[in-house]
Amino acid sequence: MRLDKFLKVSRLIKRRTLAKEVAAQGRITINGKVAKPGTVVKEGDELAIRFGQKIVTASVDRIQESAKKEDAATMFTIIKEERLAQIDPAFIDDED
Repeated sequence: MRLDKFLKVSRLIKRRTLAKEVAAQGRITINGKVAKPGTVVKEGDELAIRFGQKIVTASVDRIQESAKKEDAATMFTIIKEERLAQIDPAFIDDED
């Protein structure tokens, strides 16, 4: 199944157009490799998605063409969620 469709059906990302945009920006990796919207997702793959200052890592448990809201969460397992470090502007040297 295409990455953008999997993200929409599993409800990791609510809209397919948004899933396409996020993937096209290089903010999603599958098994450590940057993925495009049309990249094929298989059971057992590990997805890392960057949402702003947070990275969510999930493993693909099931592939389904469609899923009810209640069943969508069974398509993946969240492995971890981590915040990216914020850069404190006070520590940036401003050399004149």
